[in-house]
Amino acid sequence: MPRQEPSSPIPHIRRLSATASDTELVRGVCEGSEHHFNALYERYFQRISSFVYLRVRNRADAEEIVQEVFTVVFRSVSSWRGQSSLSSWIYGIAKNTANNHIRRSKSQALRIERAESELVQSRHSIDHCSPEDRLNLRRCEAVIRDRLASMSEWHAEAFVLRHFENMSIGEIAERVSRSNDAVRSSLCRMKKVLVEAVDAERAIAN
Repeated sequence: MPRQEPSSPIPHIRRLSATASDTELVRGVCEGSEHHFNALYERYFQRISSFVYLRVRNRADAEEIVQEVFTVVFRSVSSWRGQSSLSSWIYGIAKNTANNHIRRSKSQALRIERAESELVQSRHSIDHCSPEDRLNLRRCEAVIRDRLASMSEWHAEAFVLRHFENMSIGEIAERVSRSNDAVRSSLCRMKKVLVEAVDAERAIAN
């Protein structure tokens, strides 16, 4: 399986990465050699990481995408027939994975915007809404509370600091002792929880 990080490869993995051909590495991976996969990972990790980061411009997202890329490589390397270079094949996987992430992010952003708009409208009209609407709002709140309970406390704190105290990303990062990218990624995940809660409430209501 793909390693979680490329730090400090043991000497024989480093030698294998430096001396073996791509074909030899692929053959070893197909035969189930973890050493060969680690050597392949060591050879391409930095290049793929840089490529992905330039596309998404967020280190936390880039790290997740790179791990997904190498998971795909590990699972489908036997399909590489040598008709193109291994680097081109891996870059193609990285490009598709990053593009899929970008499309999902844009779609998610639109859903988040709609959900936030609906919740704002709901807060303004709650005193005039029907009993059915009040029930739906309570269901939505229950789903949000349930999903927030499964997340680390600092994620909820970062969300509150951002949306209720209007703190900057840098200020939040300092408060919760996390990197700026980690805070941005956390805020995105928290917004996804919001959207999923609204979608779940709609499914129940319909």
